[in-house]
Amino acid sequence: MNISIHYAFLPHTDPEAALGFYRDTLGFEVRNDVGFENMRWITVGPVGQPGTSIVLHPPATDPAITDEERRTIVELIAKGAYTAITLATDDLDGLFDRLQAAGADVIQEPIDQDYGVRDCAFRDPAGNLIRINQLT
Repeated sequence: MNISIHYAFLPHTDPEAALGFYRDTLGFEVRNDVGFENMRWITVGPVGQPGTSIVLHPPATDPAITDEERRTIVELIAKGAYTAITLATDDLDGLFDRLQAAGADVIQEPIDQDYGVRDCAFRDPAGNLIRINQLT
C-alpha cells in the first residue's frame, strides 16, 4: 500500500496576493480557483507533480467559529504562528534570490542547520511560514 500527501491546506487573507506569491513567484500552476459568495479556494501545485497540491483557503469559514475566534485566527496567521509548510528545491540559493527580489518577507536566509539540512524561510502574503529545504 502506498500513501501520499495529496492536498495540504494553507489559509489566505487575500486571494490575489496569494496567487502572486504561489503562481507568479514560486512558479506553481493553478489547478482550481473556486469562488463562493465573497470567498475563494485556490488550488496550486508544482508543475509536473499533479498528485501534490496546496489548497489556499479563506480562514475560519466554519459558521460555528465566533467573530472573536475568527479575529484570533487571522492574527495568528499574520504572525506565522497558525500553520506552516516545508517545500524543497534543487536550487535553494536561486529560489531564495527569486523570492527576495519579488519582495517576499524573508524570515531566514539560506543556512546550513546543525541537524544536516540547508534551508531558508519566508512568510507568504497572509503570514504563513514557508520553509524551503535544499534537496541533496
